[in-house]
Amino acid sequence: MEKETTRIEAFSDGVFAIAITLLVLELHVPLIEETGGGNSLLKKLVAQWPSFLAFCLSFFSIFIMWVNHHKIFKQIYRRNTPLMFANGLILFLATCVSYPTALLSSYYHTASAHVAVAIYTALFVCINLAFNLLWWIASQDRQLLRPEITDEGIKRIKRNYLYGIPVHTLAFILSFVAPTAALFLCVALWIYWAYTSGKLDLKSK
Repeated sequence: MEKETTRIEAFSDGVFAIAITLLVLELHVPLIEETGGGNSLLKKLVAQWPSFLAFCLSFFSIFIMWVNHHKIFKQIYRRNTPLMFANGLILFLATCVSYPTALLSSYYHTASAHVAVAIYTALFVCINLAFNLLWWIASQDRQLLRPEITDEGIKRIKRNYLYGIPVHTLAFILSFVAPTAALFLCVALWIYWAYTSGKLDLKSK
């Protein structure tokens, strides 16, 4: 079967690359007037730790999204309109990551940290729902999938993405009472997805 999704994947790769690039714009070099030189520059850099934390979290989250997107499209060979729009939703949400990242870097060490983390985790709830929607559309029509994929393989991918919905929802709820714990929960889920991404390389029958 000829693969019809090459252009979709190439376009998606470009969008993911742009989304990651946007994150670095939130890292700012302290002005000389603010530091006065010497050790004060180091103090200013240390004070910016929420920005570095937010950048690292968002970079690896988008990277893991890209890895999983690449893996899932190894199983999708054909396209239809709903599939293309579901993929577009994932890309839209990926480009939105830079904004809650900026909120996180600016407000994580303030009394409004719970609001910033809630917005951040809410976005990833939406991203997880979008990935589930993409696979649901693809798996509803076997004609869209790689011919060799098995029913068990389809269910395995579905289960892998379904785990994220309750975990990210729990992180969103937790963000209002324990923002740091909510972020750790998100990191734990990303580590899980990074670990299980190899399971999406399904073997032929």
